[in-house]
Amino acid sequence: MSHGTARSPMIFDRAFLTDVEGVTELIFVRHGEQYVPDPRTGPVGDTIDPPLSDRGRQQAEAVGARLSADRVDAVYASPLQRALETGRAIARHHRLEPIVIDDLREVEIFRDIPPEKSAIDFLGRELLLGIRERMLRERKWDVYPYSESSFEFRKRTVNAVEAIIAGNQGKRVVIACHGGVINAYIGHIIGSPYDMFFRPAHASISVVFAGEGVRALQSLNDVHHLRTGEWNLVSH
Repeated sequence: MSHGTARSPMIFDRAFLTDVEGVTELIFVRHGEQYVPDPRTGPVGDTIDPPLSDRGRQQAEAVGARLSADRVDAVYASPLQRALETGRAIARHHRLEPIVIDDLREVEIFRDIPPEKSAIDFLGRELLLGIRERMLRERKWDVYPYSESSFEFRKRTVNAVEAIIAGNQGKRVVIACHGGVINAYIGHIIGSPYDMFFRPAHASISVVFAGEGVRALQSLNDVHHLRTGEWNLVSH
C-alpha cells in the first residue's frame, strides 16, 4: 500500500473505533469542585444541589479553555448547579447553551431520608460507620439504605448517554455531569463489577468513542489542563 492511500479499517480499528469514519466522540467532564457541608452531620437536603466553590469555578474555566480549540457540536449537562455551571463554562466558547438532561443527575444517596435530617441522626453512628466500611470494600451504591439502587442509577444514566449517542451520530459532544454518572457509563461499557471503579477528579476529562455497535474507552481522568504553569487545580 502506498503512502497517502487510505487503508481499510483493520480488526483492532473496528474493535476500538480508531481510523473509522462516522464515530461519535463523547467527552465526559466531571463538574468542578462544589461547596458541600458534611453529609453525615449536616442536613441531607443541603448536599443535593450546591453551587461551585471558588476553586470549582477556576476548574470549570480551565476545562472550558482546554476544549475551546476543539470542535464541539453540542454540550449536555446534568440539571444540578455544579454540572450545569461547568457545562456553561465549556459551551460559551462554542456559542452553545447546554442541553439539560435530567437523568444525568448524580446518584441519589439518602434520597428517602427527610431533607432536614442528617444521616447520622436518622441512621445512627454505628450503622453509618458500618455502611462506610461496606462501601470501602464493595463500592456499590446498594450498600446505602434509603437511597437510589445501583440498578436504577445505572439504567437511567446509561439510557441517557445512549440517547445522546443516537441523536449525535458522527459528532463530538461534551457531557458535563458527575463522578457517579461517569463511572456508571464507562463501567457499563468495560464490564466493571463496581459502581465506582475509579475516582474522577473535578473538571477531569474522559473520552469514549461510539459507533458500529461498539463503545470504546479512549482516555480516563485526564487532568493535564489543571496542572499548567504555576497552578495546580486538581481536587477530588
